[in-house]
Amino acid sequence: MSRVSLFNSPLLLGFDQLERTLDRLAKNAEGYPPYNIERIGENGLRITLAVAGFTGDDLVIELVENQLTVRGKQADDGDRVYLHRGIAARQFQRAFMLADGIEVTGARLDNGLLAIDLMRPQAEPKIRTIRIDAGTPGAVGNGIDIAARRGR
Repeated sequence: MSRVSLFNSPLLLGFDQLERTLDRLAKNAEGYPPYNIERIGENGLRITLAVAGFTGDDLVIELVENQLTVRGKQADDGDRVYLHRGIAARQFQRAFMLADGIEVTGARLDNGLLAIDLMRPQAEPKIRTIRIDAGTPGAVGNGIDIAARRGR
């Protein structure tokens, strides 16, 4: 059975990398740890993960290109003897894809909640003028007018 692509339209050119990223994130969409995403002010976002039992030394936050990854791994305490163990002490990895331009401004761990603050910069419109060259069909040159883009 073949898979139907979300980005199969001829109007969506160059989105194959985005589709691969979405597929990769969907495969890692396990439910642990639970998280919230909230808007903070006009351009701010906050991701809050419930990481009860983890210390700052047990957690790693990495940003590679546009993928924010949070990993947690607790050291096993061999001296404890549990009569009942209902609190999860497993390792986890949670990934979030960030849009271009979103910056991580900080992270803090407070009462078992890891909060990661993000800032979305104010978007500036990108306007380009494309020069149309006269000539033979199939002989397309570099018709981008860079001077017009820079306001010259």
